[in-house]
Amino acid sequence: MAVFALLLAALLGAAALIGFVWYMETHLPRQLDSDVIIVLGAQVKEDGTPSVALHRRLTAALETYREDPQTIICCGAQGANEPAAEGDVMRAWLIANGVKEEDAIAETKSFNTRENLNYAKEIMREQGLSQALIVTSDYHVARALALCRQVGISATGKGSPSKPEYFIKNHIREGLSWIKFVLESIV
Repeated sequence: MAVFALLLAALLGAAALIGFVWYMETHLPRQLDSDVIIVLGAQVKEDGTPSVALHRRLTAALETYREDPQTIICCGAQGANEPAAEGDVMRAWLIANGVKEEDAIAETKSFNTRENLNYAKEIMREQGLSQALIVTSDYHVARALALCRQVGISATGKGSPSKPEYFIKNHIREGLSWIKFVLESIV
């Protein structure tokens, strides 16, 4: 009976995390005009190309850029199993797809979302930019915007669609990240 109760509690907890993240991603503030697009990094494949998640983020950023050309900050360092820094790969991809070289900036020191935003904030300050559009995966936008508020970036967000087969995994993982975010905010 105790095992059943623990299993039921775990399932309810997972359902609550998924529901919370889904609610947050579907109730984002409306997008405001921006003068900079900040694209948060994701995995670069061993062959040096963007992963599916990163490609989708870049495509979403490119759509916005084509509608309203502005500076794009590409955030992400080089992970242990990546051939190049995420920021550099992202910048090269965007330029190859029509973004002017002078409009794309690679930020290559950050290893997590908080660092992405802190380093992007420094670049924004240097460039005289004030209103960001954060582009990341759909399930990640709300927490990225919460982090923006903490680090002092005025921002709205745009989510790129995730692969449906990863819905549960992505939302549980993001829910756990929200728990960590709240605990770090309290401490």
